[in-house]
Amino acid sequence: MTPQDRTGLAFVAPVLIGTVLVLVVPTVLGLLLSVTDFDIYALADIHWLRFVGLGNYLDLVRQPLFWRATLNTLVFAGIGVPAAIGTSLLVALLVHSRTVRWKPLWRLVFFAPYVTTLVATALVWRYVLDTRSGLLNYCLSLVGVVPVGWLDDPRTSIPATLLFIVWKAFGYNMLVFMAALSTVSQDLQEAAVLDGAGPLARFRHVTLPAIGPALILAAIISVANFLQVFTEPYVMTHGGPAESTVTVLYFMFEQGFTWWNLGTASAVAVMLFAAILSLTLIQSRLGRRFGWM
Repeated sequence: MTPQDRTGLAFVAPVLIGTVLVLVVPTVLGLLLSVTDFDIYALADIHWLRFVGLGNYLDLVRQPLFWRATLNTLVFAGIGVPAAIGTSLLVALLVHSRTVRWKPLWRLVFFAPYVTTLVATALVWRYVLDTRSGLLNYCLSLVGVVPVGWLDDPRTSIPATLLFIVWKAFGYNMLVFMAALSTVSQDLQEAAVLDGAGPLARFRHVTLPAIGPALILAAIISVANFLQVFTEPYVMTHGGPAESTVTVLYFMFEQGFTWWNLGTASAVAVMLFAAILSLTLIQSRLGRRFGWM
C-alpha cells in the first residue's frame, strides 16, 4: 500500500467506521433478533432468549392488524408518492419559468416546510384539521359547509394526513427538480419551438429526458419515505380512528416499545427493509431501461 493509499484510507476511515456502526451493525442485529423471541424478559435475563426461526414471520402473517397496517402503508405510498412528485415537479416548472420573478423568494417559501420540525408542524396541522375548533372547518362554516371530521373519520383520516405529508415533503423534490431543470439545453428548447412543438411536446421530448435521473432519484427517495411513514399518524391520529392510519412502522413501534415483542418488531423491520430494497432495485432497473441512470 502506497503512502497515498494510506492517506486516502485515513480520510475515509471515520466515515466507513460510522457507516458500519450506524447502518451495518444494527441491520445485522435486527436480522438476528427477528429469529428469536427477544422480549422484556430477555432484557432482564439473556437466558430467556430463545431461537424461534421463522416463527415471528409466521405469527405476523396470521395477525389481521399487520395486514391492515400493510394495506394502509400501500395506500399512503400509492397516493402520496405520485402526489408529492407531481406537486414538486409542477411547482419546480412554475418557479423555473422565465416569467416568474423573485425566484429565490419562491424557493425559500416552498422549501421552508421541509426544514421545519416535523412534530411541531404535525401538531399545528392537527389543530387546523380539528373537527370542533379547527381553522379549516371554521373557514368552511363561513360558506355553509358542516364541520368535517378530517382526523376523526376513517374515510378522511388518510387523505387529511397525506395532505400534511405532501405539504411537508415536496420542497426537497422541488429543489432537486429545479437543479435538474437548470441543466436542460436551451438550444434544444428553442429548436423545438421553431419546429412548432407546444409546451407539452417540449416537456415530453426535451425536458423529461433531461430530468430523468432526478425523477428516478425523487421516486426512490419518496417511495422509501412513504413506506416508512410513522411520525405523522403517531402525532396526528395515534393510528386511529379505527386503526385506519396504522402503518407498518407504527405497527412495528407498537410491537417493540408498547408490548416489548422485540423479536416480532425486528421481523417487521426486516420485511420492510426487504420491500424497500426490492422496490429500489425495480426502480433502478426501470431507470436504466429508459436511459435515465
